[in-house]
Amino acid sequence: MGWAIALHGGAGDIPKDLPPERRKPREATLRRCLEIGVAALKAHKSALDVVELVVRELENCPHFNAGRGSVLTTDGTVEMEASIMDGKTKNCGAVSGLTTVVNAISLARLVMEKTPHIYLAFDGAEAFAREQGVETVDSSHFITPENIERLKQAREANRVQIDYTQPIKKAPKIAPVPEGDQIGTVGCVAIDTQGNLATATSTGGLVNKMVGRIGDTPIIGTGTYANHLCAVSATGKGESIIRATVGRDVAALMEYKGLSLEDAAAYVVEEGAPKGTVGLVAVSATGEVTMPYNTTGMFRACATEAGHTELGIWSSESNE
Repeated sequence: MGWAIALHGGAGDIPKDLPPERRKPREATLRRCLEIGVAALKAHKSALDVVELVVRELENCPHFNAGRGSVLTTDGTVEMEASIMDGKTKNCGAVSGLTTVVNAISLARLVMEKTPHIYLAFDGAEAFAREQGVETVDSSHFITPENIERLKQAREANRVQIDYTQPIKKAPKIAPVPEGDQIGTVGCVAIDTQGNLATATSTGGLVNKMVGRIGDTPIIGTGTYANHLCAVSATGKGESIIRATVGRDVAALMEYKGLSLEDAAAYVVEEGAPKGTVGLVAVSATGEVTMPYNTTGMFRACATEAGHTELGIWSSESNE
């Protein structure tokens, strides 16, 4: 047993020739956030505090699709979403449709702790943020030059980051977003020194997504789930993750089939969702860590009290 932590910065079609100027800042952020999380766990912070802290840091990094780096909708706006869950109590909070909140994950925790509800969205979530005095900024803060260019490319090709069941109106062809753009969502899972599990996930959604679209990230049991056995944070194509109930299925296979965390997560990733659509990070109550994906790559990192540390993007490399 002992503490353990894992985090991700998105899974998708990440080319192995990703330019250093795009790869290195993301790797550096993952390494820094892992160090922050490890230090917090060593200081006996709760798992819930740790996952919120780490995801806040990831949201503040413009290189990932969450918070400051959120991708843009068809209207050129941001609609951020996040959720957080405590494994011991199964208390959870979620938000979506945010346009001004600096750290969506912290608002999700406030929904969990300060309201009788689990999920607030759009104007209601923004009003709650103002009521709680959380940090907000003009929405232009989140619109980076890189994401403006991504949206321009997606518009020109009439494409979004995922194949919808029904194509977007006037879009004769839905094609993959180009090099390096199928990376989205950040997340963190942890077990603390007291044996408590927690998970947190945050995202800006999809490039050129329809306004009002909600993905898996704020839906408890899909992109985010924790109970007394494990904590899971998923990333990839939201519609596929929702259909596969990824987070809950990992926990269910452990609970009802007696599978190990590694076997349960591997089954869900390889059998539960189409290839090229999902990745996840997970920790168990016994301190196991697993980070499987069925995409080209996944930005990921983990560490355990036993001394194992890993940081990687593709399957051929990772151990440090």
